[in-house]
Parts: sequence; structure tokens; C-alpha cells
Amino acid sequence: MVRQFELVEKVKRYDPNADEDALNRAYVFAMKAHGSQTRASGDPYFSHPVDVAGILATYRLDSASIITALLHDTVEDTGATLEEIEKYFGKEVARLVDGVTKLSRIELQSDHSRQAENFRKLVLAMSEDIRVLLVKLADRLHNMRTLCHIDNADRRRKIALETLEIFAPLAERIGMDAMKTELEDLAFAEINPEARDSIQARLEYLRQQGGDVSARIITKLNETFTEAGVTAEVSGREKMPYSIWRKMQRKNVGFEQLADIMAFRVVVDTIENCYRALGVIHAAYPMIHDRFKDYISTPKPNGYRSIHTAVIGPERQRIEIQVRTRDMHAIAELGVASHWQYKHGVGLNEGRQYKWLRELLEILEHAAEPEEFLEHTKLEMFHDQVFCFTPKGDLINLPVGATPVDFAYAVHSEIGDTCVGCRINGRMMPLRSKLLNGDQVDIIISKAQTPSPTWERFAVTGKARARIRRFIRGRERDQYLELGKAIIERAFKEAESEYSTKAVKEVVKTFAVETVDDLFVKVGSGHVTGREVIEAIFPGMKPKPAQDKVVPITKARKPAARGVAGIPIKGLIPGMAVHFAGCCHPLPGDRIVGIVTTGKGVTIHTIDCDSLQAFAEAPERWLDVAWDVDGRAGGDGNHTGRIHLTCINAPGSLGNLSMVIGRNNGNISNLKITNRSQDFFDLMLDIEVRDVKHLSEIIAALRAIPVINSVDRARG
Repeated sequence: MVRQFELVEKVKRYDPNADEDALNRAYVFAMKAHGSQTRASGDPYFSHPVDVAGILATYRLDSASIITALLHDTVEDTGATLEEIEKYFGKEVARLVDGVTKLSRIELQSDHSRQAENFRKLVLAMSEDIRVLLVKLADRLHNMRTLCHIDNADRRRKIALETLEIFAPLAERIGMDAMKTELEDLAFAEINPEARDSIQARLEYLRQQGGDVSARIITKLNETFTEAGVTAEVSGREKMPYSIWRKMQRKNVGFEQLADIMAFRVVVDTIENCYRALGVIHAAYPMIHDRFKDYISTPKPNGYRSIHTAVIGPERQRIEIQVRTRDMHAIAELGVASHWQYKHGVGLNEGRQYKWLRELLEILEHAAEPEEFLEHTKLEMFHDQVFCFTPKGDLINLPVGATPVDFAYAVHSEIGDTCVGCRINGRMMPLRSKLLNGDQVDIIISKAQTPSPTWERFAVTGKARARIRRFIRGRERDQYLELGKAIIERAFKEAESEYSTKAVKEVVKTFAVETVDDLFVKVGSGHVTGREVIEAIFPGMKPKPAQDKVVPITKARKPAARGVAGIPIKGLIPGMAVHFAGCCHPLPGDRIVGIVTTGKGVTIHTIDCDSLQAFAEAPERWLDVAWDVDGRAGGDGNHTGRIHLTCINAPGSLGNLSMVIGRNNGNISNLKITNRSQDFFDLMLDIEVRDVKHLSEIIAALRAIPVINSVDRARG
């Protein structure tokens, strides 16, 4: 434990103007507040805040941060109050202490919910002052250093996982590489001790076999730079076990195939000399393909700048070399702590390295639940990167695997919401295309466009997924509300009663909802049936058996009650409250029926679909539906019709049938060969058409082609 005078002297060495009196008072205040409390190790609890303050002093933080570290547990774990802290140490320290105070008093349903809520509040606090995050990271680092003293293995593992998934990526995002590396290694030792021990053993074996190979490589590199007339400081280190293990997992390679088990750092005085040193290295040693990265011309979002390359170096060793200036080295080691922006009043949103934090706040705004926010922020923080450019040359950092949809949302949320297409390096490409380093991306937008539910399948960034999900939630609710209201109105007609909003309002509480709209949503999503609402309004009413009985599928279903029309599905966007069955592919013009599925809404089938037999014993799930007067279901008017056909196995057969479909304004969206022989091919085709009449015209045209043996619409 750091003693009082040692801590004060440590701070005064790098900040002669530090408030020595306030530091001493904070030390004494915390010691008295924690009193006789002890930690799991048996040490006085007071040792924890003192060591946290010592960690921050190592990073040369200001007095307010050091004082906050000394006091950060007093409000939660002792009788001290924020009012007292503000009285004795000022508003700034009180605000910081409030921001980093542990949130264990929050009572939520699960540990995961509590973790998500804590992280949400941490993001809000650190968005106001980044020092909140610095103190929290130092607090977590000391807790990880003493994790072995906790007896409960499950609790140790939970803390280690949280460290690996949240706090280590946060440390990386603000450029504090040394802290990130130590957090990862401490967590790795708890989560997967066998893998860590195995890698440690391999590293020890290499040391024994090669002697002090690192020192010999440094000597040889120094000689190489001296001969070339470049002044440089060369240092070397082994990669940490977790970093090695993660790279082995990501690249699916063995220990021996890694090029950067040993990493060497070359520090020079100017950016020009960085590139001169790089030229010397590549001239002297063979470069390993695809291992060069220039973070000087394209810095990481956290401000990190350096040149990375991998070569077959001295003694035929595969090594990684990082080239940087002294200023770059300070930023790489200390990250945000090296900027002192918070001390000079520069706002959080001024620096480019804080763009990621602004994006976390956007995700926070759009996430429905704390757990969803946590999921999206893990996506946002924990990834390797590609660097792409806008047509104007602005650099956009994205995770590996990102698509133009992610790019559009990274430029601006409204650009993402309205994007309809993209050009990558001047070529029109699908929105699901994966972007590569150096791609120039031009997003095409339309004011009439809205986010598509299908985008969530390939969007990678947390920001994009949060915006898409928010739109889907809002649109789904609107669709469920409209559908639910129609179902209830139809249920009133079947009961030969006039619909009354007042009557529905009186039974709202019966279904555990607050408003009539909420009840409509619950009915539309299939959690409550229209019949259940009617039975709640008119207790004892018996349903008319003739109307509810479901006859076998092979016979015609009885029509709805007199005057009761099928519920129109006009304006209900497919994929939201309404889903078209993949077994029968209903088209406008078909006789259709709806099957209500809990939590999903209504699935539309053709009246003669074989799949309906499975619902014969559940009449409450059947719903009479109808196309609107124009025979459409909303959306873009395109529907998928499926046909089976047999064609002659001859050159040009596929060309002929696709030409006929195209001439009749159809579009093949899927094609599958289901059977083949020497003379014939059996094919299944999905064709985008307007309605059943359009599909019938295409089938008739196909039957007229000599190469087509037979063609029919698919059923089931």
C-alpha cells in the first residue's frame, strides 16, 4: 500500500502545482471513513482506494482524479455523503465521485441486467468527463490484481468476463495499451488458465532454446540503422499470452505460425524518419505479406499512430516491428491521459478520438433495454478495423466485416436510414457487400427510403443495428396495433355487437396492459385473441360453433359470419406484423387465410395449403383475411411466386426460360435444380411477380417454349 507522503510526492513530481493540502485531507478522510473495514484478502479496505490512486498517479493524472480515486468508495461503502465531499473537496470532485460510485444498489431482475444498467450509467457519466472512466479502469485493474482472494469461483469468473468484454476494450478505446494488456492477461488467467499456462510454457521453451535472442535481434537492428545513417532507439518485448491466444483463435493458426510473438519498437524523432526507418527495415529483411499497416497516415480512433510491419528478421526470426515518434509513443502508452484535454476544458466532442463515445451515446438513445445497449456496445468496441473513405476523402473507421449499411450509419444516422444503394470504388454493389481497407464508398440515398428489416442480418456495427432495431420496433408496434384493432372489430361483428372503444377500455387491466393501444398491440402480435377480448367484455357469451368450426382442409372452409369481411392486409408491410408463408407463397388474387402465431403476428397461407392441416385442432388461431380492393398487400407490390418445371437438358435451355420470364416482367429471385438426368432437369424457381394473374401469364408463356416439358405452380 502506498503511504500518504509517497503518494503526495509521486503526484508533486509530475505536477508541482498539485493541491498538496487537498491530497492529504482526502487520504485522511478516506482512511477514517473506511475505518476497520477489510477486503477479502484480510487487508484493510483503505488499501484499495490508495492503490487505485497510485495507479492513476503512474499515469500522471491531475489532483482531482487522484482525490476521486481516494474517495470513490466512500459514498457507497461508508456513511459519507456527496454533500460532505462537495463541502470539503469542491463540486468537481463530488461530481467525479458520483460518476464512479459503484451501482450495486440497483435492484434488477438478473446479474446481466444489473451489469448492463451499470454500464449504461458509466457511459453517461464518462460522456460528461472522461476522468470518470480513468478512475473506473484503475479501480477495476486493482480489483483484478487481487481477484485471487475471492473464494467464490463463479464470482471470480463473472468479474473476469466483465473485465474482458467491457473494461479492457474501453481501455483500448482511450489508448491506454498497457492497462488494456494487463486487464486482458489477468482476466485470461482466471477464465482459461490451462491455455495461458500452455502458452507460457511455449514461451519459456523458446527462451531456453534461443537464449537471449531478443537482445541479439535488438543489437542487429541497431547495427542496421547505424549503417543506414538513421538514429533510432530499439526495444523489444514478448507478446502477452492473451494477445497470442486471441490471434491464434482469430486466424486459426498454430503457435509457430505467428509472426509477432516477439515485437520490437523503433522510436525516432520525426515522422519523416519513421518512413526512412521503414525503408531500411524492408531493404534489409524480407517483408511478410499482408502484415503492413500504416497507422500514421490513418490513425486509429483512439489517436494511436505508428507503422506496423512484420519481417523475417535477424537469425531468420519472424518478428513484428513498430515504428513511431516519441510523441506517438507517449500517446500509445498513456492514451487519453497524455492529452490533458480535460484539464484545459476541451469538450468531449472536440476530439476525433471521442467519436466512438458519441456513437455509444447514440446507441444508448436507440436501445430499448439495457441488455440490448450492452450487446450493441460490445459490437461497437471490440473489433479489428478497416479504413474506408467517403467521396470527399474523409476517413471512416469500421470493424472487419462491415458493409455499406454500417458505413452509411457511421457517416450520419439519417444517411443510414435513407440509403438505397452504394458505389464501392465507382461500381454499383449490393448493400450486403463486405468493405475492405482503402475502399471508397459512395452512398445513394432517397427520402422515401426507410431501414429494411433485412439489413439487420448483415449489419455489423452496434450503431447501425441499434437504429435498425429501433425502426423495426416502432413500425412493428404500428402494424400490430392496426392489425389488432381490425381483429377486435371483426370479433365484435361476429358476436353481432357494435364495436365500442369504451367497452374495450374497461377490460384493458384484465390483460395486464395500460392502454387500449397496448391491448391492440397484444392482440395483433398474437398474445391475446379477439375471442378472449369479447369473452372478457361479454362474460358467459358462447361462440357460435358454425362460425368457429374448422373443417378438414380438403373441403371448403365455411365463410365468415354474415356481413363480416376478411381483415384487409393493405399497408401491413411483409416481415412486420404480416408474414407470407414460404410453403405456399400466397399471391394477390389467391384465396387466403391467416394463422396467428404468438409474438409474430399473422402468417398468410393460401386456402388450399397443405400446412394448414397442422392447425385443424386450433380454430382460435385461424383468421379470415383478404387482399385490399386493389389486390395488393402494401410494400413495393412485389411478391414471390414459386413454380416447378422440367426442361430439356440442352444448350440454351436456361437462357430461353429466363428470357421468357424477363420479357413478361418477372424477375428470378432464386433457382434450384431439384433433380437431373441425362435428358431432363427439374427446377424450382422463385419469381417476383405482381399477383397470381401475372404468375399465370408467365407459366403460360413458359409452356409455349419447346425446351420446357412441364411447368406448374408449386403447392407446399
